Amino acid sequence: MPSPEKLAHVVLRTARVQEMTDWYVRLLDGEVAFATPAIAFMTYDDEHHRLAFVATGASEPPEDRHTGLHHVAFTFGSMQALFDNYRKLKSEGVEPFWCVNHGPTLSMYYRDPDGNQIELQIDSMANDEVQDFISSEAFAANPIGITFVPEELIARFEAGESFAELVKWT
Repeated sequence: MPSPEKLAHVVLRTARVQEMTDWYVRLLDGEVAFATPAIAFMTYDDEHHRLAFVATGASEPPEDRHTGLHHVAFTFGSMQALFDNYRKLKSEGVEPFWCVNHGPTLSMYYRDPDGNQIELQIDSMANDEVQDFISSEAFAANPIGITFVPEELIARFEAGESFAELVKWT
């Protein structure tokens, strides 16, 4: 059986279509493809829509005790792009609640206006390196990762420290 070629889009239930659309457009530097008070579509690349928001009246934030989607992750193409986006969002009052070096990724987690968790990340390893890493004793001892402070990592990056050192699993 063939596998899909890509993940097309994610649709979120909400009572705040406009607020959610605005937040994700800002988060992903995207644009609105279509919007009404009942439904909105937005994109940030060549896909006609990557996210949609449907007015269902849902207003309770997701909690860990519920089943369902834990988070959605978006990968940036470079450390510079991730850090530039972090600074832009921070200047607008949007800050991550958790920053972690997972090993294969360097990630910043945000909560949208409805409380959904969104991961913005960069790949820290090539795909062929990931399997060796997740099979290692170091990963078995800590499969979640190592937290980091964005400003400290950005300062090291701007001082010219190598990518390998910045994402090194310590």
